[in-house]
Amino acid sequence: MEQDKSTYIKTQFNKFLGLTPDDTQTEKLIKYYEMTIEKNKVMNLTAITEFEEFVMKHYVDSLSIIKVMDLNGKPYSLIDIGTGAGFPGIPLKIMFPKLDITLFDSLQKRLVFLDEVITTLGLKKIVTVHGRAEEFGRKLDYREKYDIVVSRAVAELTPLCELSIPFCKVGGCFISYKGMKGDEELADADRAIKVLGGKLAEKKEFILNTKDNTPESKDKDTEKDQNSLRLLIKIDKVKPTDNKYPRGGGKPFKAPLYIDKTSK
Repeated sequence: MEQDKSTYIKTQFNKFLGLTPDDTQTEKLIKYYEMTIEKNKVMNLTAITEFEEFVMKHYVDSLSIIKVMDLNGKPYSLIDIGTGAGFPGIPLKIMFPKLDITLFDSLQKRLVFLDEVITTLGLKKIVTVHGRAEEFGRKLDYREKYDIVVSRAVAELTPLCELSIPFCKVGGCFISYKGMKGDEELADADRAIKVLGGKLAEKKEFILNTKDNTPESKDKDTEKDQNSLRLLIKIDKVKPTDNKYPRGGGKPFKAPLYIDKTSK
């Protein structure tokens, strides 16, 4: 069965991502899956527990960042905002070991689990940090310190930009993983991106087909499962973020930096 799991990972990574994980990497991915499912019995980590769906919706989706960013052999510093059960940070670390990764989350017990994963899998140059992004984005040890900031399934894009872009170095980028509402959120986030020192660099839309496990393009008139629509939004950091951002007290959510709607 382990061989079947390993073969499945290798096949799907190659089909969807053009990646060829070695045996050690597939072993770590399988162990990570097993640890997550076991911990999921006592902690809410994921609603996806079936192995093949887990591989597609967590692993392949997490690694899809390579569609907009070359990570191969690069020692980039990367922070995963709202990492949750470790996505995308842990799969990225396993497949691209030169990355220097920080897993950031507001829930301590999730990070305790991720520390267990890091130790069990023998991962290096990866740490967990507990805190609130609106606070740590103002701290000198974290503000504008990372080459890449990523966030997956955390919040609507406008407040997410305010919480994430301050962590990014000028010359670096923020990459947000989005689904079917990504284009709508991107339109709303136009002002926030500019105010925070960012510039839209690229958006990449693709279908993550989890039913027949073959890559589909959006152009094909086949399965149009909106839940499998993915959008990667890459925002380059072109100038420093003003010191007043991120705002505290929940303001990124209570008063998002939309295009001025108060005049309407």
